[in-house]
Amino acid sequence: MRKIYESATAALDGILFDGMLIAAGGFGLCGIPENLIDEISKTEIKELTVASNNAGVDDFGLGKLLATQQIKKMISSYVGENAEFMRQYLAGELELEFTPQGTLAERMRAGGAGIPGFYTKTGVGTTVAEGKEHKVFNDQTYILELGMVADLSIVKAWKGDAQGNLVYRKTARNFNPNAATCGKICVAEVEEIVSVGALDPDEIHTPGIFVNRIIKGDHEKRIENLTLSNSEEAT
Repeated sequence: MRKIYESATAALDGILFDGMLIAAGGFGLCGIPENLIDEISKTEIKELTVASNNAGVDDFGLGKLLATQQIKKMISSYVGENAEFMRQYLAGELELEFTPQGTLAERMRAGGAGIPGFYTKTGVGTTVAEGKEHKVFNDQTYILELGMVADLSIVKAWKGDAQGNLVYRKTARNFNPNAATCGKICVAEVEEIVSVGALDPDEIHTPGIFVNRIIKGDHEKRIENLTLSNSEEAT
């Protein structure tokens, strides 16, 4: 089965629909599938639910889908760096399901592993626990979280091959391996496509069985926060 596609347009053809759940890899602006997000922003699909740690910034990453108001609901851990995200949420234009980072990662991993749910102490006694099943184990209260199965996963990797095997680079790995496994369809963008056999099997983070389509993308290396010291402090 052919997995390498010539463009994001071709890779997403026929798999987008209104109201779908998309799981997106990335943390801040690191390891985000920016080419796939850009392509989605050019389509007319709407009322999306997107699960991702955060929503990029106003003009980059998932922030582009907020700007076009294609997202109906975010399942996220962090809102802070996207002013439009905050504006839409506070104005009642955007639904938000706050999910602790570890819980979000485990919900994706569980969905990909066929685990329907799991218990965690994280969120007990907070609004995160409202409406969820509580259970006591060894005199400690836990809440039930459900595994996540997305209609589509979009991820970004460092290297990939024609079989869909992926390798992530350092902190750009973040949520990507978990997001990749939880989608009914996974589309990956990579910095480099290598020949089959070039990747050391022990270094592959996402096996190709989880990846349906792959593209080579052009990626912008943005610096999320730049801090400079003045010359007097440096001396």
